[in-house]
Amino acid sequence: MQKQEQPVVVMKGIVKEFPGVRALSGVDLELFPGEVHALVGENGAGKSTLIKILMGVYTKTEGEVYINGEKQEVKSPLHAQSLGLGAVYQDVNLAQHLSVAENFFMGQLPRTRFGTVDYQRMYRETKETLDSIEVHVDPRALVKTLSVAQQEMVAIGKTMHQKARAVVFDEPTALLTADETEQLFRIIDKLKKDGVGIFYISHRMEEIFHICDRATVLKDGTFVGTVKISDTDEDGLIAMMVGRNVEDMYQIQHAEPGEVVLKVEHISRGTAFQDISFEVRRGEIFGMFGLVGSGRTEIVRAIFGADGKDGGKVTFMGKAADFTRPQQGIQAGIALLPEDRRAQGLALGMSVADNTNMVAVHKISRYGVIDNRKGVQIAKNYAKKLRTKTPTVFQRVKNLSGGNQQKVVISKWLAQDSGLFIFDEPTVGVDVGAKLEIYKVFEELVKEGKTIIIISSYLPEVMGLADRMLILYEGHQMGILSKEEFTDDNIMRYASGKNGGKSEYGKERA
Repeated sequence: MQKQEQPVVVMKGIVKEFPGVRALSGVDLELFPGEVHALVGENGAGKSTLIKILMGVYTKTEGEVYINGEKQEVKSPLHAQSLGLGAVYQDVNLAQHLSVAENFFMGQLPRTRFGTVDYQRMYRETKETLDSIEVHVDPRALVKTLSVAQQEMVAIGKTMHQKARAVVFDEPTALLTADETEQLFRIIDKLKKDGVGIFYISHRMEEIFHICDRATVLKDGTFVGTVKISDTDEDGLIAMMVGRNVEDMYQIQHAEPGEVVLKVEHISRGTAFQDISFEVRRGEIFGMFGLVGSGRTEIVRAIFGADGKDGGKVTFMGKAADFTRPQQGIQAGIALLPEDRRAQGLALGMSVADNTNMVAVHKISRYGVIDNRKGVQIAKNYAKKLRTKTPTVFQRVKNLSGGNQQKVVISKWLAQDSGLFIFDEPTVGVDVGAKLEIYKVFEELVKEGKTIIIISSYLPEVMGLADRMLILYEGHQMGILSKEEFTDDNIMRYASGKNGGKSEYGKERA
């Protein structure tokens, strides 16, 4: 960051009140040219509200906003754009039915001397801007034909074309692969060098410490403080966010594993996974780790009955469990909490109560008639048990934060009285405070004798939570490690298909 005397954005004493709610209370924020400034806090901390005030979506109740040293009343997003402000949101805001170039020039189409639209200039300037950030997309292509990642890069290019001097990135890597994320970071580095100030909102601590210069922390709509990234660490920032010291995020009480509840013997499916065998015990947290394409999700989907398998045998609770339909897995007491909870785990337009009772509707029905009062009470009980933050159980799930949506998915499977919980990427898109609460749910589940399989791409998470870990590489089982054998090097040697490390039996792997 190259600090200059005059910040590009200053927000002083920002207050925002909605009917009956004070969303922001005296928040201060500033951004310098060439700075990447993280805005962090739990869901509901006020980050989005503050940014919407800056971008002209909301009108502030109190406070002052200065852009390039001049006091401004930002009246609308279009006004914000004219002041040199831009934003790239997780849900990309582009006109899907228009071309890339038409999105770049929306509202300001250039004209030829004959009064017609100068498409050649549009295509040329759009291509020049995209080439400058190494995004290879045809300016003539319709936005709806592009991948999510390409659309996000186009949105960034559009902001650069508009010569924005301050840009907001709101959870920009949520839907990007590792390679696409690296490309994004290169673009951000270029913007920094060009003197553009960047507000960066993310739940991913590793990203904040990788690319940000300073961080401002909000909690419950109030300003906690601003720190230099070089002067703090992950634990320090988390402590500011959650309001308490976090010695170890993964410090939960583990149960003494009991009898074997799941036995998997030599299962395979095409090239997805081959010859997989393992056992999981009652009260155990069993981890599965591997790089992208290792077959983790495919294996648990086959166990659950969502996908088929070519061969092998699965036994659950002492009974054959070679399921071919998810309904069989559900009836047996297996719960699969998918990575994409919004698309596969929830009915977003339905209420918390309806989602909670979705797979256990038979428990609140008699002669085909649903007892709604009983269903509401069950939903209230689980909302209280899991500390789900929702105004009422009649609230639509789509209006809840990511962490609370995950708790509703867990409630759904608890209502079904599941014995084995398979969590596929349980904390993706979840803020740090909600992560801690979900880990506490894990603790309660194993205390009650439930069994957990956790799949996570974030190695510290699966290392911190699991009692044992199965490691996969390109569909092959590389080893099963005990807690005592967990080290970064040991695990990554297996996960990358290299020799070395210890197997489940303490033998060196050839």
